[in-house]
Amino acid sequence: MDMQDEVEGLAILIRDLRKHKKVSLEALAGQVGRSVGFLSQVERAISKPTVADLTAISEALGVSTSYFYNLSKPREVAWVTRPDERRTLYYAGGITDVLVSPSMSAGFSMLESHLAPGATSGEGHLDDSSEQGGFVLEGELTIWIGDAGDEQASPVTLRANDGFQLPPHSQFRYANLSQQMTRVLWVFR
Repeated sequence: MDMQDEVEGLAILIRDLRKHKKVSLEALAGQVGRSVGFLSQVERAISKPTVADLTAISEALGVSTSYFYNLSKPREVAWVTRPDERRTLYYAGGITDVLVSPSMSAGFSMLESHLAPGATSGEGHLDDSSEQGGFVLEGELTIWIGDAGDEQASPVTLRANDGFQLPPHSQFRYANLSQQMTRVLWVFR
């Protein structure tokens, strides 16, 4: 699958889940704080959501963010993933997530995030229901933790070989403020 196929696959998953849950575009837009036009473009694979957008959409539709990684690719060995077998999500804001785990239904899941220089998870804070942590493989990752309205939230910058762990429903956002590519191995439970 190429990048456009992956973007179209995500668009179909979002649209089909919204329709299955009998949620209108207007209602979803109100729940996630985005315009109907933007969500319509996401569902037609014209625009890509940010990480914060996809997290808000998943919470509003009552599924884990991992739901959107469930498109399977053929694998040689069921419990192993090779680079060409991995599901990839391309977000707005310069972030690409690659599903490293062979399954999202196990006790934990792993993603490798690639953050281009200046990439960000979005303006809004993430509020994911899963516990998560990460290990910075290369580059720098800056994380802000605090309530979405807390302008005093102090950023913490992690560098290669630094790790972190966040409890469920932590209000946070993240970015690569450096001039080099950043790679992070995320673990979700």
